[in-house]
Amino acid sequence: MLVHPQFDPIALSVGPLAVRWYGLMYLFAFLAFFLLGRRRLADPGFVQRSGLQPSQLEDLLFSGVLGVVLGGRLGYVMFYKPGYYLLHPLEAFAVWEGGMSFHGGLIGVLLAIALYCRRRQLRFLAVMDFIAPLVPLGLAAGRLGNFINGELWGRASQLPWAMVFPQAGDALPRHPSQLYQFAGEGLALFVLLWIWSARPRACGAVSGMFLLGYAGFRFAAEFARQPDAFLGFPLPGLTMGQLLCVPMALAGVWLLRRSRPAD
Repeated sequence: MLVHPQFDPIALSVGPLAVRWYGLMYLFAFLAFFLLGRRRLADPGFVQRSGLQPSQLEDLLFSGVLGVVLGGRLGYVMFYKPGYYLLHPLEAFAVWEGGMSFHGGLIGVLLAIALYCRRRQLRFLAVMDFIAPLVPLGLAAGRLGNFINGELWGRASQLPWAMVFPQAGDALPRHPSQLYQFAGEGLALFVLLWIWSARPRACGAVSGMFLLGYAGFRFAAEFARQPDAFLGFPLPGLTMGQLLCVPMALAGVWLLRRSRPAD
């Protein structure tokens, strides 16, 4: 039986200034986006398909960061704890206390990029097709941050790699579900999208594959992840994360079907 290593959540401290591992994971996510995006925009084919110029990458990243942070926080407030934050509205701004939603962050990014494309007269789906393969490594970093913090642990398990998370308040061996999500919606989704997008695709096809791929990996991983205590199972056997993946998967299927050439 394994035991969570109980990492110090603070990676580096200088006087009163503390740099947390989770914050470094966000920094890695944005850096990976920038470096991968710059690599792709060095290819004239990607410039032509996306309509983006290399000089626009920094502004695109800035818009995406705003969408992730604002959307992720508002999504957590609205999807997971609406009643609590209705009674404590000022705490909705306390992002340093944790609480971010991927699905809310996705909505925030979609809105931010839509505004970006409108101002610059770019095709929204073409830009999203460019962005999609740049995202999964950042998702992998976020799940690694969850594991380091010992949060979002899994359900009880007797598998050889099951791990005790003292943060859970018990001695039950559990699925290290953060690592499942790291491997699935992070690394595997990155490889899938990077290969899928390497050749020209119909507009919207890469975005559709991202939505369907993430929803599939996340839905499967949720069977091993312990649902939030304050939510439990909104529907019998299904978590909130799984319910939010359903419209995401449907949107992915619609985009993929829409992008197929007519018979």
